[in-house]
Amino acid sequence: MLLKKTFLIAFLAMFAGGALMAQNFKYIGAPKCKMCHNKPDKGEQFNKWQEGPHANAMKSLSTDKAKEIASAKGIADPTTDAACIKCHATAGAVDSKLIATLNIDEGVSCESCHGPGSRYKGAAIMKDRELSMENGLILPTEEVCKSCHNEESPTYKPFNFAEASAKIAHPDPTLQ
Repeated sequence: MLLKKTFLIAFLAMFAGGALMAQNFKYIGAPKCKMCHNKPDKGEQFNKWQEGPHANAMKSLSTDKAKEIASAKGIADPTTDAACIKCHATAGAVDSKLIATLNIDEGVSCESCHGPGSRYKGAAIMKDRELSMENGLILPTEEVCKSCHNEESPTYKPFNFAEASAKIAHPDPTLQ
């Protein structure tokens, strides 16, 4: 009986410890990712992101078209409306207590797709996929994308995950 209780306590301690660690993952922002993910030999992922639609998602809320759509929905300013910024900025979609150095002007940054980077950002951890994932890295899935690319969006267009992924692909050639 004592062995069962000890095993149960150990299991619960590991489970609780894992849950507490998960809460420690913080959003650090794209400039922190840039330090390693903008080198030519690694594929310049940061530059590819910066030139794409996700990095410019907040800017798109300042267009006349966005203002017109927002106005029709009774929204005065789409750049400050929670319903708009939840999909146009990583910082608008996450609990503010989890933000370390993330800035709303970054738009949809690396961490929207890859998870909060505070614990996996180090080179020693990033070299090990399993360890990275234990420390908060997530691999983008169709479900992750569809949290914004869905019928709730006033500008929704049918979403094809494979085609969309190909448009924003930013592979690391050293991992190929």
